[in-house]
Amino acid sequence: MSSEQIPHSTHRRSDYDVTDSVQVSSAEAVSEAVRQLFAAQWPSQAFTPIATAFHTFGDLVGGSLPGYTGIDTVYHDRQHTLDASLAMARLLVGYERGASPDDQLGFERAAMGLITAIFHDAGYVRKITDTQRNGAEYTNCHVSRSAQFLSEFMPTIGMAQWAPIAMKVVHFSGYEIAFDAIGLDNPKDIKVGHLLGTADLIAQMSDRCYLEKCRDRLYPEFVLGGLAANRDATGTMRILYGSGLDLLKKTPAFIDSAIKNRLNGCFGGVYHHLENLFNGENPYLQAMQQHRAYLEDILHGEQWSMLRRQPPLFTKDPSSMQNVQQLMVSHLKTV
Repeated sequence: MSSEQIPHSTHRRSDYDVTDSVQVSSAEAVSEAVRQLFAAQWPSQAFTPIATAFHTFGDLVGGSLPGYTGIDTVYHDRQHTLDASLAMARLLVGYERGASPDDQLGFERAAMGLITAIFHDAGYVRKITDTQRNGAEYTNCHVSRSAQFLSEFMPTIGMAQWAPIAMKVVHFSGYEIAFDAIGLDNPKDIKVGHLLGTADLIAQMSDRCYLEKCRDRLYPEFVLGGLAANRDATGTMRILYGSGLDLLKKTPAFIDSAIKNRLNGCFGGVYHHLENLFNGENPYLQAMQQHRAYLEDILHGEQWSMLRRQPPLFTKDPSSMQNVQQLMVSHLKTV
């Protein structure tokens, strides 16, 4: 099996993956890239369930799936999910290539993991019956909402037996349940969870516009989701992130913690399986390290003008950014 190539050009497009070869704002492009990966690893298996999942995802975020309004979260937008899904497919295949026959996941379990990645943030998409004004207001419960979506979707593609597993695996992408309390018994299912949690993190932190997105998009989501400030047991308000720039100042520590405690800790360093696809290299880790070093240079001299990328936005409504900013200002006035 051939390995994927890391281009030598430093000019990477903002809505393309770390190799600048797959447009991760396009469900069709990512679906085709994943199809090729899976066909190389499992040539006799039908791709239909996964293709259906990508198509349904497009309907979900685009607002054409009955009962849903479409995606309006500006950080956790369509591009993020597709980027994470591609990373998950690469991790699954990279793991499978290096695993012994007894430890291999097999096609069905891998398909379950990939479909879980496709819908790991489905809980951010509001239902037409929801009363919240933006999906970011579901931050603290979006993973459970994603699990519910998976429970309803997987039987429609002939994978009902995997739905209970997917509903647990998806929690490796969030913070709602402690990992040791998720309740999976099969080590292979836990491995899929580690791969999913890894894919979610490395896709975010390797995004070409990660730093700008943290400042301009993640902070408003934190405000709406109640993560920028909270009240302690005495009722005193504690400000955790006072602004987008304040969040950026704390991002190097977050990257370090994510690598130490999640990627190398809870998830057991499974990101190394990508090296089986990239001739011993890891383009995701390289991009993450470059972002951190660049951010340190910015913070050292407070050279905010160095953050000048303008990432495209992939939500249902082009005015989502303006709407989120208005909601954020309104929310801050009431805190």
